[in-house]
Amino acid sequence: MSYFNVRVYGLLINADNQVLISDEQSGGRIFSKFPGGGLELGEGLIDALKREFMEECNAEVEVLEHIYTTDFYEQSSFNDSQILSIYYMVKEVQPLLLDFKTIPFDFDGDSLQAFRWVDLKDLKVEDVTFKTDQKVVELLVNKNI
Repeated sequence: MSYFNVRVYGLLINADNQVLISDEQSGGRIFSKFPGGGLELGEGLIDALKREFMEECNAEVEVLEHIYTTDFYEQSSFNDSQILSIYYMVKEVQPLLLDFKTIPFDFDGDSLQAFRWVDLKDLKVEDVTFKTDQKVVELLVNKNI
């Protein structure tokens, strides 16, 4: 293990009680996760999350509350770092203007990212790829959030 990799993610739940999931392809892998990404040097968590939503979804979000921080060991799937993920509940400032998909990994053209809504009542651990996201799904499903 050579360094810590701090990640920040947003749980966006719409009026239909659905959570936003991002399907992506990177580093030769495909995966599903909550929107968000890496903290940049000199950046705070809230600013990083707002930046990530702007970059990924072209959307401004309001960060409502801290939900969960990784409390177990997780090595990155992409490098030799230890992952530390922080999750916040967020809400959109304006409605999202994305082409939402219904099938995982339904990428358009050269895009390697697609978004879909998943009903909270149907949400399963298997709907996301990474261990920390799966823990957050468990919390959502068990209504511990």
